[in-house]
Amino acid sequence: MNRFEGQKEALHRGLTFAIRSPRAGSEAFLKEIRQAVWSVDSNIPLAEVHTLGYLYKQSMARTSFTLVMLGVAGGMALLLGIVGIYGVIAYSVSQRTREIGIRMALGAQQQTLTSMFVRHGLWLAAIGVACGLVASFAAMRLMSSLLFHVSPLDPITYIAVTVGVIATVYVACYLPSRRAATVDPVEALRAE
Repeated sequence: MNRFEGQKEALHRGLTFAIRSPRAGSEAFLKEIRQAVWSVDSNIPLAEVHTLGYLYKQSMARTSFTLVMLGVAGGMALLLGIVGIYGVIAYSVSQRTREIGIRMALGAQQQTLTSMFVRHGLWLAAIGVACGLVASFAAMRLMSSLLFHVSPLDPITYIAVTVGVIATVYVACYLPSRRAATVDPVEALRAE
């Protein structure tokens, strides 16, 4: 019975049958059910004849949509984080152009300089990834009751994100340091 303020009472009657069969879930079986009912009385209206799978999908539609939107938001946050990491590390390396010039003037090889910056960046990334993994393990333990058929410790996700962050840091360190190492030492020393 539905009643809203200022409206008359409205009474809806309905009858629901659930049929259990090994053939249940197919449209052919639903068609046979309709034909069987109408063979007894063709005036009986059949409305909302659905399989259990359909009803399950309908009941989970809002939750599924919410999870998809959370996944999109998480992906965007990851993308923004990767772009931010690249920007900060690339800027940090480009600020050390003068140091690169001094090292090159003293005889350092381009490959040695590049590997030095990459090692430093990967060391910082390893510390950040370790802290992030510890925090995510702790957060997932707290949020495990909110997960449905998903393990709180999903190794594929953790590995994919870790590899993505490490690869981003590698590229962010390698490209600017290689570019700075190709600059003439005199030009690098004049840079401010």
